[in-house]
Amino acid sequence: MQFRTSYLGDTVLERTRIILVNGAVIAILAVLMFAAATQYRQWAQFSRGEKALAAGDHINAIAGFESAIHMYTPFSPLVDRAAARLWIIGRDMETRGQRDKALVSFRALRSAFYSTHGLTKPGMKWIAICDEKINLLSPPVQPAR
Repeated sequence: MQFRTSYLGDTVLERTRIILVNGAVIAILAVLMFAAATQYRQWAQFSRGEKALAAGDHINAIAGFESAIHMYTPFSPLVDRAAARLWIIGRDMETRGQRDKALVSFRALRSAFYSTHGLTKPGMKWIAICDEKINLLSPPVQPAR
């Protein structure tokens, strides 16, 4: 069965195949570029947290590590490293008696992993231990009058 040809002499099926292949290549490249950009931003935020922590600026360090977790990419080693840094900052602040800063760190860690939930639920272990710490450190809630 002969198909009608286009103005360039290609058959309609050949043109359709070319369009589909080009579309698939473009889609794959777009996904790869998005993943690479996200990975780059994750590294940048993690580095920001490391620099702030080295300078003793715990609040900006918390923000950097939390942002690195927000830039979640599967199998990235930075997610666990950022989570560990947030946990260490929280424990250090707790040891120093700065309960408010410790709570900021633990809450940032917990909320960062909650924000990454989608088809998978990474960080459930971190969420559970942060919930325990937050309950331990939070002042008792006064009943409403």
